[in-house]
Amino acid sequence: QWVYNILEKKAEADRIIHENPDPCNGFVLVPDFKWNQNQLDDLYLIALIHRRDIKSLRDLTAEHLPLLRNILREGKEAVVKRFGVPGSQLRIYLHYQPSYYHLHVHFTALSYDAPGSSVERAHLLADVIDNLEMDTKYYQKRALTFALRADEPLLKKFQEAGRL
Repeated sequence: QWVYNILEKKAEADRIIHENPDPCNGFVLVPDFKWNQNQLDDLYLIALIHRRDIKSLRDLTAEHLPLLRNILREGKEAVVKRFGVPGSQLRIYLHYQPSYYHLHVHFTALSYDAPGSSVERAHLLADVIDNLEMDTKYYQKRALTFALRADEPLLKKFQEAGRL
């Protein structure tokens, strides 16, 4: 619900760094709660899409390329304009599995070793765009490896199903 409160400007409207209001290809860019906004070494922003029908990386097809390109281009422009950090100094990625099922993109400083930014969880947005340009159903077809903590309910479900 907090995602929808941000998108509807019922909460944190004053924290929005950038917004593209387009209902299909737009998003808001907000600071992540993990970032105190005082130092750029651990810069951490989240792009939340306006659409509610895209839950995760698995839902993405070539139809979503305009949205993803907007996030990449406008997000980098907003970060350099507001914080002076160039796109070459950013790690821009999606998690799989995500921590919540509303598509969002992480923007972190390259110098920051953010939780979940490692290869088994993070998928770079530029790579996601390239993959969808090659094959519109790439993320419906591809096996995606992901790490789970020992206390995660999803791990228990895999164990119960005999999948581990």
